[in-house]
Amino acid sequence: MVMTQVTVWNEFRHERKNPVVTAIYPQGMHAVLATALREQGFTVRTATLDEPEHGLSEAVLSQTEVLVWWGHLAHHEVADAVVERVKARVLAGMGLIVLHSGHFSKLFKALMGTSCDLKWREAGEIERLWVIEPAHPIAEGLPELIEIAQEEMYGERFDIPAPETLVLASWFAGGELFRSGCCYTRGQGKIFYFRPGHETYPTYHLPLVQRVIANAVRWAAPGQGPVPTFGHRPEPLSPLRAL
Repeated sequence: MVMTQVTVWNEFRHERKNPVVTAIYPQGMHAVLATALREQGFTVRTATLDEPEHGLSEAVLSQTEVLVWWGHLAHHEVADAVVERVKARVLAGMGLIVLHSGHFSKLFKALMGTSCDLKWREAGEIERLWVIEPAHPIAEGLPELIEIAQEEMYGERFDIPAPETLVLASWFAGGELFRSGCCYTRGQGKIFYFRPGHETYPTYHLPLVQRVIANAVRWAAPGQGPVPTFGHRPEPLSPLRAL
């Protein structure tokens, strides 16, 4: 069995600036996510913003079947050339899992074609994630409801295109609702946006959150279908007949 090749990309700034975040993720959020995905049988590498080419060289991306993305403080520091490189790989079939504040990344906005803006409040509220498409592969093995004791609130309107499938939706203690598990296809690539993951809460240590991300990686992995071709085709498949 060939294992899916995953790259977990993380800005890796909060963990080095904020002692609260350092205590929760001493090696970085990417390290926690990578460990959880390896335990699910994936082959995982990590990459961070301050590496050359943000760790996303042509060589790395050519060996990446699914890219997991977390960013927040430094969306503007991600080079446009790297954004275009990653976008091209998604359109060619690489899966993309965008986490939490990655909704405002250059990459996600480029793929969605909208502002991707929303309402937010950081108050450590309860988040209840409801599985509203239980037959979807991303929902496999999940309970009907995932409760997260403390999270940042994201509220509608979330300025995104209507999801092709909405797998998860959130309710917060302040009363807001949010589309938290959104599936898209762009070109040949599958994209999943997953809302939870504020840096000052231990969300990515939660087994059910890890399960959603692992399921999403499996779902987003490229298939084995034919490679499409484009452009001028001088020779017809069958002889042309005069009208």
